[in-house]
Amino acid sequence: MIETMENLPEISGNEEAIEKYAKHKKDIFYPASNIAFNKAQSGFGVALHMHQPIIPAGGDNLATAKLISNLQYMMEHQNIGDNHNAAAFLKCYSRMSDFIRELADSGKNPRIMLDYSGNLLWGLKDMGEEKVLENLKLVTCDKKYYPYVEWLGTMWSHSVPSSTPVPDIILHIKAWQEHFASIFGVKALERVKGFSAPEMHLPIHPDACFEYVKALKECGYRWLMVQEHTIENLDASPVRRPHFPHKLAAKNSLGEKAEITVIIKTQGSDNKLIGQMQPYYEAKTLGHEKYCGVDLPGFVAQIGDGENGGVMMNEFPQAYKIAYGEIGREGVVGMNGTEYLEFVKHEGLDENSFMPVQPVTQGKIWEFLKEYSPGAADRAIEKVKQKYPGFSLEKASWTNDKDWVSGYKDVMDPVLRLSAEFHKKFDGKDIDKGNAPYKKALLYLLVSQTSCFRYWGSGAWTDYAKEICRRGMDSLK
Repeated sequence: MIETMENLPEISGNEEAIEKYAKHKKDIFYPASNIAFNKAQSGFGVALHMHQPIIPAGGDNLATAKLISNLQYMMEHQNIGDNHNAAAFLKCYSRMSDFIRELADSGKNPRIMLDYSGNLLWGLKDMGEEKVLENLKLVTCDKKYYPYVEWLGTMWSHSVPSSTPVPDIILHIKAWQEHFASIFGVKALERVKGFSAPEMHLPIHPDACFEYVKALKECGYRWLMVQEHTIENLDASPVRRPHFPHKLAAKNSLGEKAEITVIIKTQGSDNKLIGQMQPYYEAKTLGHEKYCGVDLPGFVAQIGDGENGGVMMNEFPQAYKIAYGEIGREGVVGMNGTEYLEFVKHEGLDENSFMPVQPVTQGKIWEFLKEYSPGAADRAIEKVKQKYPGFSLEKASWTNDKDWVSGYKDVMDPVLRLSAEFHKKFDGKDIDKGNAPYKKALLYLLVSQTSCFRYWGSGAWTDYAKEICRRGMDSLK
């Protein structure tokens, strides 16, 4: 059980200070980039997603077991399933720092985007593996190396946006920012401008999508990575220019609008795309094209698990080094997301110019939503379901066969109750968000919404979620 302030992650209490650094407008990577953009044939960017959930497994009794990282549980139970991979996973969480420094020091020009959940960052510290964080600091904070590395923000507790209670979305986003700054510093947070959603999920419900985009913009994010098949053009047709930036146009039941730039991850989810550096080889087949009236090099974006599967544990390191042994500063170049967008901006294009998109199948909702009023989207969705059997609001993620709500009522009900009680207790009140009672309640709230508690099906994982919700309710009493 969590008992002392020292055990709590830094997830609240410094909102004003964090906002100052997160919302700045200046260029970040463009001034430091050594890419000859005018000589670039095409570009590509590789992002690695890293996550381990926090679970009540630090003891045999579920009701009293300490919250620990699943990685720690794997380390302590290596005879179960694939837990023997724990040491390899741990190495994967650290090794990109070694690769970047090795390549940069030998005159190469590597790039990498990193997406680490708050769960994982806290878990590494809690289990005494701070050496991983110290190694990552070398390429995150040192000006010699940080132009090669871009961190992407995410939901602190790997929560799927569409099944996260709307008021909690911004809590996850801000918690990750504060936690990241507590480890790497506020100057490093200034350079976090792209956002990577857990499970590559995009809310289809107009009201949820609007609040999501609004929260991202309020927290200073400039762009969001999305899966190609989770978006559509405003006429509901498939996206035709996936190698160029678009803007996600969100609109709610009241007709309010919010927009954010999106970089599109192409193709399905397969770690082999990253493990074998497919983005580099695809970029070799691309060249310049006219986009919104400007001649630009195309950009291939891919993200995959940084540690999961044999291809990432074993094949990726060599493939990455071979690719960046060939890649220079012109021709086919490696770039990170914000770096590419800043170059595009200096070519005369910005978010206002980009082609607009909306969440996939949202066009069916606008077919019935003709007048804006409270609840208009919900009423339209009911009509959509009558006309289009099988229509779902939960399918816009890295896979379209996963539903994050259906079949999980025994988890979602406690999660929703905890969220409602949390906001009933704290919203609209002048409270110190840095104090232990608030932080404890917030921690249970965020951790309860981790996607893993549904991804792995019913059983031990759903029991974990219900136990965390129980503790969260107790913390509010």
